[in-house]
Amino acid sequence: MAVAAELTAVIVAVTEGQPRVLTIEKGQALPSGPFEPGHRSLQAGLRSWVETQTHHPLGYVEQLYTFADLDRKKEAQGRAVSVSYLGLTREAPAAKGWDAAWAPWYRYFPWEDFRGPGAALSESLLEPALLDWCEKPNDAGITRDRQRRIAINFGLRGQKWNEDLVLQRYELLWEAGLVAEARAGMCGLSDILTEALGAAMQHDHRRILATGIARLRAKIKYRPVVFELMPPSFTLLQLQRTVEALAGRLLHKQNFRRLIDQQDLVEETGDVTTDTGGRPAKLFRFRGEVLAERLVAGTKLPLVRAV
Repeated sequence: MAVAAELTAVIVAVTEGQPRVLTIEKGQALPSGPFEPGHRSLQAGLRSWVETQTHHPLGYVEQLYTFADLDRKKEAQGRAVSVSYLGLTREAPAAKGWDAAWAPWYRYFPWEDFRGPGAALSESLLEPALLDWCEKPNDAGITRDRQRRIAINFGLRGQKWNEDLVLQRYELLWEAGLVAEARAGMCGLSDILTEALGAAMQHDHRRILATGIARLRAKIKYRPVVFELMPPSFTLLQLQRTVEALAGRLLHKQNFRRLIDQQDLVEETGDVTTDTGGRPAKLFRFRGEVLAERLVAGTKLPLVRAV
């Protein structure tokens, strides 16, 4: 069986409080292309494809995961293995030749945004559809196991919501035949439920995107990668809104600022901005020295629930 290697990029920016992902083909795919003999390395090949398809240069990039499921690319002749990467940047205009565009990542995962409709979608629309799926097997053990997984993954029936379980939630919806990529089970769904299940993507690109979101949500808790998404100077409110956008949940303002101050992550620039619509706000910048200082101990950003 022939094996083809593909390079896939999850490129993330946060603009006006919304996490956005760089897409091609009218939002239906992530930037990607085959690993070719002329590519010096996997990462060099990835950068070449992203710049060709989107004209967007890459900054911070790290390898995400390798996807090699047998049926991940339906029309492929042989096996298609995708080596995926996560990139963080600030949004800039994308090329039009490949229908490249920035898309809100909650367009594909609306249930993940607990700042807005996420919790209500899980309880009012997704839970009933998933519980119907639980009852299909004529096996009490399978039903109980499915009910337990639904409760844990979606934070239902007394379980706490875990923002890191993005991939597990998507794969549970896929297993239940609810998301479009699963194909089976799409007939008969109401329009409102179909909308709540988010926009589909080609191949397994939505699964790759879910993996990237989960990685980034986990990573911002112990590494200061969020500053890759920030402008050179910013207010503390802008920083908080960026973390909230990525995590999909609101944070406690005082606790956030206290922990930022305790960890000495930022320093004042000496300037203020009047673009806040209210009182002038101090501008801060990331302390680059923190990378060396936290190399061993790690840096934890405060994901503290709003009260």
